[in-house]
Amino acid sequence: MLASLHIQELQQRIALYDDQSAYKELFALFYKSLQQFAISFVRSPETAEEIVSDVFIKVWKKRAGLHRIQNLKLYLFVSTKNGALNYLRTQKKVFLQPEQYFIQLQSIYFDPEKLMLTAEMMNRVQKAINDLPPRCQLIFKLVKEDGLKYREVADLLQVSLKTVENQMSIAIRKIGLAIHFDIRTTLSS
Repeated sequence: MLASLHIQELQQRIALYDDQSAYKELFALFYKSLQQFAISFVRSPETAEEIVSDVFIKVWKKRAGLHRIQNLKLYLFVSTKNGALNYLRTQKKVFLQPEQYFIQLQSIYFDPEKLMLTAEMMNRVQKAINDLPPRCQLIFKLVKEDGLKYREVADLLQVSLKTVENQMSIAIRKIGLAIHFDIRTTLSS
């Protein structure tokens, strides 16, 4: 909740006051996750960098209307996706199906106070994530690492909300099995 309020504050500062420091902060906040998202389409870090840079250039050029955007985070992801698809179209590349997306998960953030994981446990979790089917990995990353809501992921990937829910369920079940975690025993305690 705090993060979305901070994003809204940055958005307003950019739109109303041409605040370059707010723009730089917004860029730093989203650049890495947007670049990873673009890589899942174009499979090239350099091309992904260009796509994300173009998205931010357009944000700055159109900053006066930025305050009208309801969900800036989703807007940035959709713009990145559109930029990647436009790039593929200009390169006359075949469009990828979600199963073919190249997913590169950098890290999964766990609150150390809530969850104490050993290095071995973390390796198991990362291996389980890497073993997920590509679409499942992408959805898991967008929800857990990038903080998008299920509805936002569904809109972004143009799939049903039920698909996102099912893919997250599969991901959580497989990760739980990999670390031998049974939610039923945890809930009954």
